Amino acid sequence: MRRLILFRHAKTEPSEPGLEDRARVLVERGRRDAARIGAYVKSHALVPDRVVISPAARTQETWKITAAAFRPAPGAASTDQLYDATPHAIFAVIKNAPTTAHTLMVVGHNPGLHEVALMLIASGDIDARERLREKLPTAGLVIIDFAFDDWCKLHPQSGRLERFVSPKSLEAATN
Repeated sequence: MRRLILFRHAKTEPSEPGLEDRARVLVERGRRDAARIGAYVKSHALVPDRVVISPAARTQETWKITAAAFRPAPGAASTDQLYDATPHAIFAVIKNAPTTAHTLMVVGHNPGLHEVALMLIASGDIDARERLREKLPTAGLVIIDFAFDDWCKLHPQSGRLERFVSPKSLEAATN
């Protein structure tokens, strides 16, 4: 079995004229949300074996804050293929993951991350699938399980949505 965790970067400062998109950083809410997701991942034994991250400042910062919850933090690598990526580019990154990565996390951006999640999921909790179909919010976490043993066997509609978590859903669960 393989597990894929798709993690959209946390809330960032708005895009402004003269500010390079790759340089945008997290706002305070984004930093809190990234830490909350890190604590959730750790407490639910979802820590990945390997992490691939977009080189954008906001994804790097999201991962750094999230990874602070893990001891030791898993191996992570940046790849330019994940910045402004189409779902097919993200799919290729996943498919080329090393066989040693049983649980792979991809930290990236919408719309590509949302679209690849929808492309890969064939089954799972209906309510969670409906919520995901509507939106993958900032700091949203999509966990997809696959019945195969090698990432090269990845194909559309091959996964089961194990869970879909967002900072908002975690907050609602604690209230």
